[in-house]
Amino acid sequence: MNKTTYLLFLLLLPFYSFSQNDSIQKKLVFSGDFRFRIEPDWNSRKPDGTYREDRTRLRYRARLGATYDLKDWVSFGMRIRTGQPDKQQDPQLTLGDEFSSLPIAFEKIYASFNYNWLSAWVGKNTFPFEKQNELFWSDNVFPEGVSLSGKFSFENEFVQSLKVNTGHFIFAASNSSLDKDSYFEGIQLVSSHWQNRVKFSPAFYYFKNMPNIPDGGGTFNIDYSIVHLGTKVDILKNPKVTAGFDYYQNVQNYNGNDSISKVLQDQKTGYVANASIGKLDKKGDWKFLLTYMYLERFAAVDYLAQNDWVRWDYSSQGSADGRLTNYKGFEIMAGYALAVNMNLIVRFFTVEQLVPYGIAKENGDRIRLDFNIGF
Repeated sequence: MNKTTYLLFLLLLPFYSFSQNDSIQKKLVFSGDFRFRIEPDWNSRKPDGTYREDRTRLRYRARLGATYDLKDWVSFGMRIRTGQPDKQQDPQLTLGDEFSSLPIAFEKIYASFNYNWLSAWVGKNTFPFEKQNELFWSDNVFPEGVSLSGKFSFENEFVQSLKVNTGHFIFAASNSSLDKDSYFEGIQLVSSHWQNRVKFSPAFYYFKNMPNIPDGGGTFNIDYSIVHLGTKVDILKNPKVTAGFDYYQNVQNYNGNDSISKVLQDQKTGYVANASIGKLDKKGDWKFLLTYMYLERFAAVDYLAQNDWVRWDYSSQGSADGRLTNYKGFEIMAGYALAVNMNLIVRFFTVEQLVPYGIAKENGDRIRLDFNIGF
C-alpha cells in the first residue's frame, strides 16, 4: 500500500473513532458504493480513417465517504475513491492491470453550511448546479471553490419553489491574482411549477483562462460564456414517465482567433433530449431511458464532460482526460433494481463526430453493463 493510500485512510480514521461515541454516532454518517462493469468497445474510427482495436474490459470502482454534523447549521464531509488521481472523468480501474498497487484519491472534502433558506459549501464537492445528465458536466468531476444557494417556497398552484445557485470554482491556480486563475463561475435559477411536475433551470456559466488541453498539455487558453436552458417534465407518476431537454449556446466570439481552426470557430451549440419510463427505487423496479445528444466543439468544456459515450481522449497530448464534445449520438439504457441500493444497468452508445480533425470522422459503439451496490 503506497503512502497516499495510508494518508487517506488515516484522515478517515478519526471519523471512525468518533463514531464509537453514542452522542457523536448520531451526527456521523458513513456511505459507500461499489461498481463492477463489463465494457465492450468496437467500431471506433480514428481521425486518419483507421480503426482502433476492438476491446472488452472488466472494470470496478469503490468509494467511501463520511459526513459529520458539528452543529445544526454546519457539517463536514469527505469521500475517497479508487482510480488514477489524474483521470478526473474516470475513477474506474481495469482488472488485470498486473496486480499493481491500488490508486486512491480524494473525491470530495468540504465544509457545508445551512441556515433557513440559505446554503453554502467551501472546498471540493459535488457540482452544485441542477443537471439532468453528464453530457455537460461529469458526475465524476468535483469542482473546488465556494458555492452559495438560496431556496424560496411559495404557496400557490403555479410556482412551488424558486432556487438560486451560484459559485466561484478554481480549475488551476496561477499563484498570482485570482483573475489570472483558470476558473469558472455560474448562476442558475431553478423553478418548480404545477405541483412540482415541471422544472425550469436556466443558467449562465463563464469559464476563464481554460487550457485547450488539460494536465499541462495546453498550447493556449480559451474563455467560454455558455447559456444553458433546461426543462424537465414529469408526464405520469405511475408508472413514472419523464421527458427533458437541455440547450447550450456559447456566446463567446472566436472569430479571428488564430489558435482555433476556422471550421471550429462557430461550433458553439448543443442540445440534449431524453425520455424515460420507470424508476429504480425498490426491488423489482425497472427503468428505460432514451437520450439523443448533439454537442458542438465549444458548447461545453470537453474534458469536464462525461466519458461514458465514446473512447476519445488527449493521450497523444500527454493527458489522460477525455475530449467529449464535437459529436452526436444516442444512448439506450435499461435498468433493473435487485434490491434497495442495488441494481443492474445496461447502456448502449453509438456516436459520430461532427467536424473531423483528420481525413475521416471519428465514431464508435459501446455497451456498458454495470452492477451497482451502495450503503
